[in-house]
Amino acid sequence: MPPRAESATMEGSAAPLRRVDSDTSLSDSENGPIKTYRDYRVRKSKLIGMINWTHVIGTYAPQLFVVGIMALLGLIVHQVATELFEQAGSENCFSLNTVIAVALAVKDLFVGVYERLVLFRGESLFSPAVEATFVVLVVVGWLIRMDNPVYLLSFATFKAPDSWKVSHEQIVEMMRRQECFTEDSLEFMRRLLVRSGTGQSTAWPPGIVQCLKGMKTDRTIEGSRREAETVIFDIVEKALKKAKVSPKEIDVLVINCSLFSPTPSLCAMVISKFGMRSDIQSYNLSGMGCGASLISVGLAKDVLQRSAFGGKALVVSTEIITPNLYHGNERAFLLQNTLFRCGGAAMVLSNKWTDGRRAWYKLLHTVRVQGAGEDAYQCVFEAQDKDGKRGVRLSKEIVKVAGKCMEKNMTMIGPYVLPLTEQFKVVLSLLARFVIKSLRKSLGEKTASKLPVVKHYVPDFKRGIDHFCIHAGGRAVIDGIEKNMKLELFHTEPSRMTLLNYGNTSSSSIWYELEYIQEQQTTNPLKKGHRVMQVAFGSGFKCTSGVWLKL
Repeated sequence: MPPRAESATMEGSAAPLRRVDSDTSLSDSENGPIKTYRDYRVRKSKLIGMINWTHVIGTYAPQLFVVGIMALLGLIVHQVATELFEQAGSENCFSLNTVIAVALAVKDLFVGVYERLVLFRGESLFSPAVEATFVVLVVVGWLIRMDNPVYLLSFATFKAPDSWKVSHEQIVEMMRRQECFTEDSLEFMRRLLVRSGTGQSTAWPPGIVQCLKGMKTDRTIEGSRREAETVIFDIVEKALKKAKVSPKEIDVLVINCSLFSPTPSLCAMVISKFGMRSDIQSYNLSGMGCGASLISVGLAKDVLQRSAFGGKALVVSTEIITPNLYHGNERAFLLQNTLFRCGGAAMVLSNKWTDGRRAWYKLLHTVRVQGAGEDAYQCVFEAQDKDGKRGVRLSKEIVKVAGKCMEKNMTMIGPYVLPLTEQFKVVLSLLARFVIKSLRKSLGEKTASKLPVVKHYVPDFKRGIDHFCIHAGGRAVIDGIEKNMKLELFHTEPSRMTLLNYGNTSSSSIWYELEYIQEQQTTNPLKKGHRVMQVAFGSGFKCTSGVWLKL
């Protein structure tokens, strides 16, 4: 879906990145020259050192394994044919009788192998070349089984019909027609919309949009199910079609939807609609917020890797808006009415090595950090206000809690994705801080005050990651991460354009961003071998991240 005309191009930027003016911007990008992805080219000698050769070999090992098996069979047939012709004392000639004789001799050879294994016969039946090839194939097969990669065969996102799309003024009018908000609350939501970074054509469910036509807002369970069916059925059908996979081939189904968890479950709804197998393993995740998509991917990966022969998984991430409109006037709850929009994404995963060649991406790493304190638990909290109106309350501590969770997450995933030069700088910074701290304790107060202050070194993730999909939780969220991770405009362009065109679609937002990178971005084009990092936040509080390799 092309970017809309209402976004304005940034002045002084050579890249066609469009941003929405906001008073909440924390970005410092005006200081210094605008960079492009070409500024992050690294010498080939350094790039070779960054390559994960296990993943490279793992990508091509299945094909090499098949070729090796064919070569092994060829060596066996050649050995048998040579021995037959030597015994017969005749020249090599191709005929039906020769083929039959060779086939029978190969069969007798394998029977002999079986007898040797069972009866522990000591003589060697194969030539050294055949035995060496067999050993190599056993080792390659073991390596393939140990790596057990997970591939992304396809994904699809929900594109709402025009009848679902509304402007900022229409959103305010919808709120007014709920007949429960004060003028002060309506003005507050209007200001939030102006600063949100969302565009003038984002999707709301028809059960709420219909109030613009004079009809009563539909908040019923039936209306909620209709929204869920429209979104989920559409993306599942498109994802399966792109992957060329039938519903019967799906072994694992994982659906995450934070605030709508009906009975029967959304998994049961999908299984019934698409006629999936009765032995499918299904998991319905709720209450995990905007970071649940990568948690679902991680769950699907763990279940797939327990299978001895591999399998396929379908992951669905969405949020249902119909039953979750807040009808009170407390400002801590009103943000959800202005930021969240309809959306969803479905992903088809596989850990069958035969699917490696047709896959879009390969999953390299997933990391999840869960906050354990009371502040983390309370910062995004579904509750009732003083008038008994249900909604999701956002704490003032959310920025602080999110920062701590993300710092821990990046610390955990850093060793897997950063080049050794960046890791060395981090270790050197920590060592220097430890030495300075020890000296301050042992020296006098006057001497200690003269010691230098060593700041924490923030590693440059741009040296190990080519593209970033930062959860489009709001303009201030994107600005803050852009500043703290020292990202360039083209790195945050997918997040900003997703927020502009679709709003905050909760857990599915990172897949709209990946779709933008894959199909539309020209300022940092996606190429084979690039690594894409997805970062999302969720209630609880949690930060999840995942890294994909473009195949």
